[in-house]
Amino acid sequence: MTKTFIRVVAMVTLAIGVAAVAQDADEAESRQEFRNLDRAVQTLKKDVLDLNRDLFMLEEELLFPANSQVAFFISMDVGAYFELDSVNIKIDGKEVANYLYTVREADALIRGGVHRVHMANLKTGEHELIAIFTGKGPHVRDYRRGATLSFTKGIGAKYVELEITDRVKKQQPEFVIKEWE
Repeated sequence: MTKTFIRVVAMVTLAIGVAAVAQDADEAESRQEFRNLDRAVQTLKKDVLDLNRDLFMLEEELLFPANSQVAFFISMDVGAYFELDSVNIKIDGKEVANYLYTVREADALIRGGVHRVHMANLKTGEHELIAIFTGKGPHVRDYRRGATLSFTKGIGAKYVELEITDRVKKQQPEFVIKEWE
């Protein structure tokens, strides 16, 4: 009986060993399939991101063709006499942009940042821009000031900067609108 018992134990041990080897082979094959699938997903993800970038660029070209494009930028220099809260932009009497600045955004402008507040298509010809700035002025009082610019939109892109600077002599902020060449 002991020989039979030993044979049974040996056969069971052998069967368990064969099953373990088969299971290890299945796990290795599963890991390889997972790696291949992960590579395929990463490649697909990269392709989708590239396609999204290309579509965004195409959309910009279609919505804002270079011959009718006009962009408006906000910048600040120093900022000791004015804390910007918001800006409102009107073109030819029609409101086209109204932007409320956070403290971090206003701080970024003071440190030299430039914000594209609006981009549009305009026909060639004469146009009037009105920009209204709201914020805290000297002595922490509410401050609302406007600036206007009449400009001619020709063929090609047009860039306009709404600049807020400190007028140290009068201790007041100054709002200047410049056309970029």
